[in-house]
This record gives sequence, C-alpha cells and structure tokens, in this order.
Amino acid sequence: MTPSRTARWTAGWLLAAGWALSFPLFSSLGPHRLWGWCAGAGYLAAAGATALGRRRAALGAALLGAIAVPLVYLVLTGQGQSEVAVIERAGRLLLRTGRIYVDQPAGVEEYTPYLPGMALLGVPRALLEGAFGAGGSWAVRPLGDARIWCAAVLFGALWAGRRLLGGTRSPLLPVLVASPVVALPLVVSGVDLPLAGLCCLALAAAGSGRPGLSGAALAAACALKWTALPAVAVAVALLGALRGARAAVRCAAVATAGTVALVLPGLLLQPAELWRQVFAFPTGRADVPTPASSPLPGHLLAELGPWGWYLTVGLLLLGGVAVAVSLVVRPPRTVEAAAHRLALGLTLAFLLAPAGRFGYLALPVLLVAWARTAAPVGASRVVARSRRRAEPAEVR
Repeated sequence: MTPSRTARWTAGWLLAAGWALSFPLFSSLGPHRLWGWCAGAGYLAAAGATALGRRRAALGAALLGAIAVPLVYLVLTGQGQSEVAVIERAGRLLLRTGRIYVDQPAGVEEYTPYLPGMALLGVPRALLEGAFGAGGSWAVRPLGDARIWCAAVLFGALWAGRRLLGGTRSPLLPVLVASPVVALPLVVSGVDLPLAGLCCLALAAAGSGRPGLSGAALAAACALKWTALPAVAVAVALLGALRGARAAVRCAAVATAGTVALVLPGLLLQPAELWRQVFAFPTGRADVPTPASSPLPGHLLAELGPWGWYLTVGLLLLGGVAVAVSLVVRPPRTVEAAAHRLALGLTLAFLLAPAGRFGYLALPVLLVAWARTAAPVGASRVVARSRRRAEPAEVR
C-alpha cells in the first residue's frame, strides 16, 4: 500500500471513529451509545493498524468493534431498537392468529409500520419460543433475534448478486460491512437491511439478464416496505435498455404478482390497520405521531401545518415523476448506473417525506457502495450482451 493510500485509509477509519463516538455524546438510545463506544474503539484500532501497514488486522478490528462485540452483547441481553421487538411481535401474531397488526393500537410501540412480509423475519423467534418457551433455552435469543435474520437476508442477497454478476471477490465488500453504513443498523435494529439486500439482488439479476429472478427479488422487497417500489421502476428500465421490452414486462409482471400474493392476505384480513399503520403512521397522518422526526426538509415543511404537509407530499411526487422521466429519457445501462439512479430517487424520497430519519439515508449510500464492489464497471452490460447473443429465443 502506497503512503498516500495508507493515509487515505487511515483518515477514513478515523472519520468512522469520530462518527461512532458522537453517539455516546448525543444519542439518547442505549443501544446506540453502546455501539458508539465499541465501534469507536474498533475504528481507532483499525486506523492504527492501517498506519502500520496491517490491512487485515485493521479490517478485523473494525469488524470486531463495530459488529461482533456490540451485536453479541445486545442480542444476548435482549436490547435493541424498538423495531426488533415490533418484527418479533408480528411474527408471533402471524403464527397465532394469521394477522400481523395490533387492532386499534393505543401507543407508538403497538404500531407495525411494515408490510406483511416483514413478519416472516419474526417467525423464527416465535417458533423457538413455542418449542422452548420465551426464556427456556439459550438458543431463543441468539437464533431467534430478528436482527440475525435481517442480516442473513442482506448477506445472502449480496452474495447471490455478486455471483450473478460474475465479479471476483472484492476486498471492499467486507469494508462496506464494517463501515457505519451497515454496522450500525445491523447491530441496533436490522430492519432496513433485508430491503437493501433484495434491491441489490434485483439490480444484479436485471443486469445479468434474469427478469424472473429480478421480479421475485423485487416482490420480496416490496412485501417488506413500500419504499422498495422505486426499485421496480429502475430494474425494469435497466432490463428494457439491456434486454428489450419483453424482459422488462416479464420482470414487472413477476414483481407485481409476487407482491400481491404476499401482501393481499394481510390486506384482506386487516385493511384498516394496514392503511393506518403502514401508510398513515409513517407519513404523520395517524392518531399517534411517528417518532421519525429528524429535521429533514420534508418534516420541517410538514410541521408548518396542513398546507406544509400537502406541499411536501407534492414535492415528493414531483421528485418521483422527475426520476421516472429520467428512466425513460436516459435509462441506466449498467448495474452501477441503475444503483446510482435508485439511490438518487430514494434520497429525494427520504429528504422530502413528511417524516423520516437520517438513518434512512444509509440505504442509498449502501446501494452506491455495493455497486462499486459487486462487479467491475460495465460488467452488467458485457454479461447482458453475451447472453443476448447466446440465448435469443429466451427474450424474443
């Protein structure tokens, strides 16, 4: 490693350490403060190891401090953000009653602002509790914790996406995992990681010319959170540019049918609660105010009154239309370009949403970083063209 590169990596780890150590100073959440102390120590150790020219030791220190130590402690002690308990409660309700939403929720802790697919990540905990009791086995907490299954979906999807693109093993992917972009949500909540992984897999499948697989991944993502919907448009545009209209339509059809199949039972059983908890609550229109209230532009406008809420919703729709037009006028032709376009759309959505958190912006950052590590630039175009020549009957 050259001196200049060593200096850049050392500075990067120091920047990550500074970010992590801000949590014990400013966060009111115990899991965040714990992560900040552990991750800060790990990143500082990584900076020191990098300065000495020991890159593997640096990565190991970062992974140990930012993920392994705080995750093990929080899982074994049953601590985490409220999202973990929400997912696990949804899994219990699904097994016991076939429903996932609490009827007429009285407080914010009883809301489940996710689509029905998210409940599946809480089912392992419910199954283990049914077999061993809530505290009857050492396996219930580490094997049933929703964060573990959220992380499993993320890593499985990233691995599958890299295989689809044919990229060599990238040394930057473990660094991405160790970075605060992935490490913090993985340790404290995990709720956005499955969505991110499935979006990456959908783009990889689209870039490698597999419309059915891309549509299936999109359906799974859309069954978790409605914020995955922009990924459908981007993946369809990528397939249309690389493989033609038939492949794009097939992807859209599979995504639509799969989403309907996964969401429709919950909609039929609890239509009012699904609307109240999944759409009204996150946008600030429910009886109980959402705790997602970071000072982002959309939230600040919504706080000005009804006209401010309608204004930010209008700006949000306008941003969505602008991104959609860009997909038609200049569709992405590589996985990296598609990831950038999706990241742009999601960033606009999170900035202009009536309610949101700074943490939501980790998803666009992860998409851009993943696209740079998954395969060489232009690989998706090369793969798609070779498949077009080899398999003309499949797409025509």
